[in-house]
Amino acid sequence: MGSFDGRAVLEFHDESLVSPDHVIGRPISLDPSPRRSFFYTSSDDFSCKCILNRMLASIKIVFLSKKLNILITCGPLAVLVDKFSNRHGWIFILSLSGIIPLAERLGWATEQLAFFTGPTVGGLLNATFGNATELIISMYALNRGMMRVVQQSLLGSILSNMLLVLGCAFFAGGLVYSHKEQVFNKGTAVMNSGLLLMAVMGLLLPAVLHFTHTELHFGKSEVALSRFSSCVMLVAYGAYLFFQLTSEKSLYMPIAEDANRNDSDNEEEEAPEISMWSSIIWLSILTAWIALLSEYLVNTIEGASIALNIPVAFISVILLPIVGNAAEHAGAIMFAVKDKLDISLGVAIGSSTQIAMFGIPFCVVVGWIMGRPMNLDFQLFETATLFMSVIVVAFMVQEGTSNYFKGLMLLLCYLIVAASFFVHIDPESIQDKPTETSLQTLQKAAEAIYDDLRNV
Repeated sequence: MGSFDGRAVLEFHDESLVSPDHVIGRPISLDPSPRRSFFYTSSDDFSCKCILNRMLASIKIVFLSKKLNILITCGPLAVLVDKFSNRHGWIFILSLSGIIPLAERLGWATEQLAFFTGPTVGGLLNATFGNATELIISMYALNRGMMRVVQQSLLGSILSNMLLVLGCAFFAGGLVYSHKEQVFNKGTAVMNSGLLLMAVMGLLLPAVLHFTHTELHFGKSEVALSRFSSCVMLVAYGAYLFFQLTSEKSLYMPIAEDANRNDSDNEEEEAPEISMWSSIIWLSILTAWIALLSEYLVNTIEGASIALNIPVAFISVILLPIVGNAAEHAGAIMFAVKDKLDISLGVAIGSSTQIAMFGIPFCVVVGWIMGRPMNLDFQLFETATLFMSVIVVAFMVQEGTSNYFKGLMLLLCYLIVAASFFVHIDPESIQDKPTETSLQTLQKAAEAIYDDLRNV
């Protein structure tokens, strides 16, 4: 009888992971799903051996389930190289490589947690933790007074999600389903495009105010306007979340859900690989690990720029966001190939919207609290790039359909953006003023280059 009760509870837990429509008319099975790990098939055994087995299985699932996880070893190597060497180019590359699998695992852990929170909250969690890498890097850079790195890395995250991630999703899905046009929820795409245009307006006005020299109080009005606009954008994003979670949930359900509902009974259901509390614990561990590597990454940006002969703007706008968006990149392509384009669109444009309407204003407010003059003046070059990218994406998604040609166009636009920032350099008047630590970094990088030349 005890075994029967345990299985009944397990079955009730499993059925809560699917929609009510799936539950109706389904015969109740007393056997757990064969795809479940032993996290879900074990009885109430809380012995030390059982707990140890669960921990080992969880570690195996997290670290040994993907070939990409071999790059996790780059993180400890970056720490060792920093301790025993002054090769800041290598420290930067190793830290960057070590963050890639951590960002992917962070997105995976968020997806596991989404099984227990529902699709709407799960989508928001995915977007939030998907952008955690960029926000962590931005906080470290802001603490060191590197405002331009913060601005350019957040801008690069928006551009990467809109052009690279969405472009790859459209292109991959279009190749797989070349015989038809994939369809997604046009209402959701238009809503996010409107929010992105609002963010562009918030960034454009301080830049124009500075460029035209029409500030009422030179050097103060621009910062004051940025802080006021940031507060307004945060309120707008909060209202958007409330709208999304309450009044119009139906708008954000995939439009092909009803069509796929009949086929879902023939397919094996997706199920979480780890428990809810394991997901929360791993989210905490991975976030802390990313924060540690982000410190090494930020500390070596200037040195890496000199050692690798790459502009800081290219590193901030192109390289850092590609690493931070690794999880979104893989997830968006995977869902597009499965013809779940609504999810791909939510991952790509949803992440861009969150960075534009929450990440950037949040950094301005945090800089305000820290006494840093962080503002929304991203300079005309960066703001114009963002404005044109938003316009291109808005036109691409207005019909509610996608194909490989649209994806190719977005990818080519991203190549143009990347080439532009490779030849772009900030004027000396707006460049980040090197701190004492930055000067030491530059000196060590110069000494390393000098040693290399002597050896040659």
